[in-house]
Amino acid sequence: MPDTLAFDPSRLKFGIGQPVPRAEDPTLLTGRGNYTDDIQLPGQVWAVMVRSPYGHGVIKGIGTEAAKAMPGVLGVWTGADLPKFGPMVCGMPLKNADGSAFKSTQRQPLATDKVRHVGDPVAFVVAETKAQAKDAAEAVELDIEALDAVTDASAAAAPGAPLLYDEHPNNVVLDFAAGDSAKVTEAFARAAHVTKLSIRNNRIVVAAMEPRSAIGSVEDGRYVLRVGCQGVFGLRASLAGQMGVETKQVRVLTGNVGGSFGMKAGLYPEYPCLLHAAKQLGRPVKWTDERTGSFLSDAHGRDHEVEAELALDAEGKFLAVRLVSYANMGAWLSAVSPLMGTGNFFKNVQSNYATPAIEVRTKCVLTNTVPISAYRGAGRPEGNYFMERLIEQAALEMGKDPVALRKLNHIRPDQFPYSAASGSVYDGGAFSALLEKTMEASDAAGYPARLAASKAQGLLRGRGIGNFLECTAPPTKEQGGIRFEKDGTVTIITGTLDYGQGHWSAFAQVLHQSLGVPFAQVRLLQGDSDELIAGGGTGGSKSIMASGAAIAEASEKVIEKGKAAAAWALEAAVSDIEFEAHAGPEASGRFTIAGTDRAIGIMELAAKLRATPQKPEGVPENLDVTHVFDQAPMAYPNGCHVCEVEVDPETGVVRIDRYLAVNDFGVQVNPLLVAGQAHGGIAQGVGQALLEHVVFSEDGQLVSGSYMDYALPRAGDLPSITTESHSIPCKTNPLGAKGCGEAGCAGSLPAVMNALVDALKPLGITHIDMPATPERVWAAIQDAKA
Repeated sequence: MPDTLAFDPSRLKFGIGQPVPRAEDPTLLTGRGNYTDDIQLPGQVWAVMVRSPYGHGVIKGIGTEAAKAMPGVLGVWTGADLPKFGPMVCGMPLKNADGSAFKSTQRQPLATDKVRHVGDPVAFVVAETKAQAKDAAEAVELDIEALDAVTDASAAAAPGAPLLYDEHPNNVVLDFAAGDSAKVTEAFARAAHVTKLSIRNNRIVVAAMEPRSAIGSVEDGRYVLRVGCQGVFGLRASLAGQMGVETKQVRVLTGNVGGSFGMKAGLYPEYPCLLHAAKQLGRPVKWTDERTGSFLSDAHGRDHEVEAELALDAEGKFLAVRLVSYANMGAWLSAVSPLMGTGNFFKNVQSNYATPAIEVRTKCVLTNTVPISAYRGAGRPEGNYFMERLIEQAALEMGKDPVALRKLNHIRPDQFPYSAASGSVYDGGAFSALLEKTMEASDAAGYPARLAASKAQGLLRGRGIGNFLECTAPPTKEQGGIRFEKDGTVTIITGTLDYGQGHWSAFAQVLHQSLGVPFAQVRLLQGDSDELIAGGGTGGSKSIMASGAAIAEASEKVIEKGKAAAAWALEAAVSDIEFEAHAGPEASGRFTIAGTDRAIGIMELAAKLRATPQKPEGVPENLDVTHVFDQAPMAYPNGCHVCEVEVDPETGVVRIDRYLAVNDFGVQVNPLLVAGQAHGGIAQGVGQALLEHVVFSEDGQLVSGSYMDYALPRAGDLPSITTESHSIPCKTNPLGAKGCGEAGCAGSLPAVMNALVDALKPLGITHIDMPATPERVWAAIQDAKA
């Protein structure tokens, strides 16, 4: 074992920087996870929602008598039967371009006047069994007068379009503007070249592995909701507001969550319905969606129509970028609906380029479709996608090398901290060096030979670059509780929530390095709102920056308490006590009398405090700490992806042949988890780029309403993905991390689509919209030949 002075904590087997396997996996892989649908409470009954079969219509009546008379039915509720709940709204502090106030939609759990999308809930049934509830739900009689529907945002904003709400003229709920319009106009006026693209950011279904499920109950006079979500602390506050009670009257419990990607973060109509029925019936009420219901009621993602423009001088330097967009909100606003096409477009289209002027104008429009909410990246991948497609097109039009054009416009290392036109202040990066590393690692020199080999087989080959930078969500206040348990374990308590990320391992690594607590003895508690005093939930690629920092700061407080306790235990002065987290790779934290070999381990000290009821004044009762980390600025993960595709011109089939991602995620607490997050994000980006597409008919019916009609990427659609690192530690949070959860999408969307366009360029095709399905690619090739 190395001596103390020579010992490097970064070499700890379970310390920061080590690829520790996920501690969660043995439980999940052996089927011992505890998801909401696994829970069976005593006396539990079942709920089934009744949903509108029409995209738009006036409710004339809802017949429930036949359903109420069916076997096992305990109750049928319509909107008229429910109390006036606090509405589900978007509370974002937004204003219209003219300075007028933004007015959110006001959603009640069940529609009472109109239905505004297929799947809009109008009633629910509770019965002894799920089968009985389903049968009764089918017996509910709906008298709905169908109205014309509109599903595209631009069409909904056009004069004469069907109106969803009288209070939202032209269906525009927000007319957003950001940036220096005068400066952008001037830049375009003097530009030597202007590149323009019309880009469609296709709507997707989130398709989480676990459908939404919830159980409502009333326990000890309190509402209790067991539900898969992204953060129990925030959901409790929202739910209490809706139920019209104090937060202490609500408890939210979450176990394992089978994916969310933004979709399960907020309130849904089912939750107050379950709690109301549970209170009336005096029994727990459970609801688990089926996949068809998920397609019709889970918030969808993306869906923007964008006119993108880039102004350049004669040398190729960027002068300004402008996005004019229609953002589809669906029939109702979620808590964050407008964020993606407004502020996140504005923040992220800057990317890693020194573009001096930016303007974003977006009309957020209501349509007769499933509501939109955040989906992995929530506008950040899109901003990068628009910029990267503009750069590729500009390079083509101006006859410039696209790699050289990027490097010409990169923010240089000597410009940091860099105040971007987007309002962000970048703390650091090495953008050109990272791009150079990526091109070398992707074997750019060997590309001509691969191009020739594809051509010899009658295939079109293309290479695409996705150079990206995304602005993570700013870390909110986050709890970092540390509790030494009677069984010798140590519990981390935090307000983030793991829905597939691997928090347990990463957070345990931070604690292990900070305090030397044995890794195997660390436990994680995230899913009980009663245990929390703060919590921002998981979203925006901020968990390790928020919870990790909270744990690191809480550890310092444990050490402070521990010194007072160790002074008592070792019979020394507090000023003589030193703490050493690691004397070697296997050593636990210990408190030592300076200059001596007298010491006590942190776990032994915690046990001694527990075993001694009567302690002198000044000696802490335990080593437990409840701490709240104050928010830190956002971080700026960045990187470059290179994708190579082959296209069969006879069928339009696109095959990804090679894929490399080089990322700057700052300090990586667990590189194994980081690589997994990158792979997942890339897979979802590939899905959106080549396969996934939500399609509605003219009357608002969801045509792509099952996995027979909606194509998710499979293993065969993906190549072996190579990831490498070129990290610059972040300076805005204690761990130096930058967040990685959504960056895979930010790099993959432009990399895949730029590669496809590169392959089709010899045919004169310079743009194609996502998803580039075989049918679309084949049709584009046929049109080019005509």
